Amino acid sequence: MKRMRKRCTDKRVRDQHTPRGEQIPTKGEEIEDHKRGIRTEPKPERHIYKEKPPASLFGRRERKREAMAVGNSSSSSSSCSHGLRTSSNGVWQGDNPLDFALPLLIVQTTLVLLVSRSLAFLIKPLRQPSVVAEIAGGILLGPSALGRNKVYLNRVFPIWSTPTLETVAGIGLIFFLFLVGLELDLSSVHKGGCRVFTIAAAGISLPFACGALIALPFRTVLNPHTSAGYTAFLVFMGVSLSVTAFPVLARILAELKLLTTNLGETAMAAAALNDLAAWVLLALATALSSRNNTDLSHHSSNLLSSLWVLLGGAAFVAAMLLIVRPLMSRASSQTPEGAPVSELHVCAVLVGVMTAGLATDLLGIHAIFGAFVFGICIPREGALARMLVERVEDFVAGLLLPLYFASSGLKTNVGSISGARSWGMLGLVIVTGCAGKVAGTFVAAVIHRVPAQEALTLGFLMNTKGLVELIVLNIGRERKVLNEETFAILVLMALFSTFITTPIVMALYNPSSHPHRHHLHLSVPTPRNLHFLACLHHRGSTLGILTLFESIRGPPKTPLKLYLMHLTPLSERPSSMLFIRRARRNGLPSVKCSDFSTPSFPPHPYLAKVSVRPMTAISSLISMHQDICNVAAKKHASLILLDYTLEHSDTDIRAVNQRVLQEAPCPIAMLVNRGLGGATDNQVFPNSLVLRVCVIFLGGPDCRKALELAIRMAEHPRVKVAVVSFILPKSGGEISNPNVANTMEKELMEEIAERGDSITYDERVMERANDVMEAVVSFGRSSGYDMVVVGRGRFPGGMLPEWEEQATENGELGQLGEALVANSVEIMSSSVLVVQQQIGRLQHMGAEQPKKVVENDARLSP
Repeated sequence: MKRMRKRCTDKRVRDQHTPRGEQIPTKGEEIEDHKRGIRTEPKPERHIYKEKPPASLFGRRERKREAMAVGNSSSSSSSCSHGLRTSSNGVWQGDNPLDFALPLLIVQTTLVLLVSRSLAFLIKPLRQPSVVAEIAGGILLGPSALGRNKVYLNRVFPIWSTPTLETVAGIGLIFFLFLVGLELDLSSVHKGGCRVFTIAAAGISLPFACGALIALPFRTVLNPHTSAGYTAFLVFMGVSLSVTAFPVLARILAELKLLTTNLGETAMAAAALNDLAAWVLLALATALSSRNNTDLSHHSSNLLSSLWVLLGGAAFVAAMLLIVRPLMSRASSQTPEGAPVSELHVCAVLVGVMTAGLATDLLGIHAIFGAFVFGICIPREGALARMLVERVEDFVAGLLLPLYFASSGLKTNVGSISGARSWGMLGLVIVTGCAGKVAGTFVAAVIHRVPAQEALTLGFLMNTKGLVELIVLNIGRERKVLNEETFAILVLMALFSTFITTPIVMALYNPSSHPHRHHLHLSVPTPRNLHFLACLHHRGSTLGILTLFESIRGPPKTPLKLYLMHLTPLSERPSSMLFIRRARRNGLPSVKCSDFSTPSFPPHPYLAKVSVRPMTAISSLISMHQDICNVAAKKHASLILLDYTLEHSDTDIRAVNQRVLQEAPCPIAMLVNRGLGGATDNQVFPNSLVLRVCVIFLGGPDCRKALELAIRMAEHPRVKVAVVSFILPKSGGEISNPNVANTMEKELMEEIAERGDSITYDERVMERANDVMEAVVSFGRSSGYDMVVVGRGRFPGGMLPEWEEQATENGELGQLGEALVANSVEIMSSSVLVVQQQIGRLQHMGAEQPKKVVENDARLSP
């Protein structure tokens, strides 16, 4: 056994860790390296065979005995070199888990995820894509920052663990590039026509030429002793400056709500062409980056090999498009919408991804190229694509892909950039790359009559770097085309270019102030139908909101249209980009795409018809209120309804509601649902239900709007409305009723008196403002009402001065709403509806306040 272990150590370690032609250092050399601070991998003593047997049957038997010896080891090959160790026997047996591959990989993965997610959280307010945090996290973990501590670096990221880390990261990279190919929409390139082709060609050719121009000074100053040929170095420099990161660009456009605008569609189509050209150039660079390019005796053979690589790659792409793509289209069409996808199809695709990667690796091109082409061959629409994304993306994008950024960061040593020349080269490559990309895109866009502001914005969008850039640089580093210093400079260039994209685009092309949206807020004409917009953060609020809208259907002469919008936060998942492009049109949520089931409002001879239009809004929580306000203005909404769920104390959702209250173009109502109504999946407002509503009236614009809403509810035959008006005495004891001082309020009271039994009116004289609050809370606790309707605030002067000075925990609900929801659900049995009239917004829009309420239908119009 000792002899077999010795042979295993001698043969395997020598073969795996000693490049061809390299001498194994002696023990004395290792000690000297340690004294100088050089991090070297301990090498075993070299065993020299006196007689080396030929590669015959004896050699195969020897390798078989070695494999048996390795397999019989109790610690999973722990007797061999570090690269063969898998798991330990535990600390009780004296083993350090960090000396074995599997536990060390777990520690590395955990550390990478913690650092990258923490950085992503910190830069979230800056609206930066996650790739910025992942690149910065990799650099932070590497020799540029934490890696300066040699104890940490040699213990957590030792040299012998690099193959394991890069192999796992490579698997994740293969499947992520498959998702990128699946996301790529080649039909947008066809729709864009000559304009997209010209913009893409100019956006890649000019920066490539700039990269070729600075390649010579770069090579002379920073990389004079490289063994790679100048042609390979030139191509790698050109590709690194001209590439556009398609996934990162999609994320930035989605964050800024530009993904489905004309600008976003043009950028995505041009980036798709740019990506395809980048992969072709990368294949060329890979073919040219032979380690022996400088050897004249091998020059002609290397050129011939490069030619065969390119021809093989072209044949591979042709075979995939002509054979695999029709098969994938057929498999996708065999799965109808909504039906489960066959496990055979899913397994075949996953195997196909690995096989395609293996094929391109055999051809001499990186394995990710095959996975990318295989992703293009699968139709984007259909159940098969969605199932593949659900199966793959969370594990790959969330767990494995950050390991690739970490492995890249371990190769990035910012400390290698030393001296004025190196930092000058960094500035040169940043200026050259950005200027070439922006200038080329700008000129091509202006030629096709794109406005100058949009053309400049498009140029900065196309300058986005990210994963594709790192792939190019890592391949160049692996092929010895780029040295450590050049690699670090280009990584920092990619990080800087991506970081500046979002703030520059927001400054040049702010979506919230874009001209095509200004007209939405300037005038809101009264539509023939009443339009309502309900915004749902949680699906559990759907039934209560449907019950509320059934109660305000009103008379049949004015049909009612309900837009039911599901608010979905923008996630980091690649599939969110696919769904955004289906769920949005021209930058706004589309009513053609939603996973809501359309509810059924029963027909009624005395009530208006209701049509429900479900939609989905996918955007970041920071800008979600813009979607709500823009859709409300475009659809001429008479009322926006927001759900306020007590069980979800999410500060981000509350912030969305607060911003909507400030910027909405029409009145707003917030529903705190405590079991309102009896709606089901098939029917809204069953015949057995009678809704009892109590309206608290104190005066002011918010209470008037709440009262108008209640009067419309009284039109429903199974809704009973009770209006309670509170009156406070003056300081001298004389009773004053400020509620009826306004002409509009007097007319509302007169109309209430004409309603008869459907609505009741009660006036109550209270001595103190606190008595009013106690009475309001008592209505909420009473089991006699299903819902209490209140105004958010802005009561008449002197009505409740001490309330307005007090701060509330739920400020968006106002003082009365706060009092009704501050108690526990067990005490408060009634649902609460808080209403706010947008007077300031209406005046800003130039709309006049109605001087007289003529009919019920006009009350709910802005």
